[in-house]
Amino acid sequence: MPKSKVRKKSVYTPPQGALQSGTAAARAATPSPRWYAPVMVALMLLGLLWIVVYYVAGENIPFMVSLNAWNFAIGFGLMVAGLVMSMRWR
Repeated sequence: MPKSKVRKKSVYTPPQGALQSGTAAARAATPSPRWYAPVMVALMLLGLLWIVVYYVAGENIPFMVSLNAWNFAIGFGLMVAGLVMSMRWR
């Protein structure tokens, strides 16, 4: 069986202006501030703690009884806020 020809690929060159220092990609590569990671973890843990407290002692806490099912929205909202922060953490 004959061997097929090997084709060389041309070297990729980025378009003009793609590597400028003022672009959004260059600004996004800066590291996050020192407070960012603790706040991110605190939000996720606070959301988890909110839901656990609602399950364990929610009927004994007056404001949690009045919130009823909104306790899940608050807890998951806090956890999602921490998750969104984790996607932007550098």
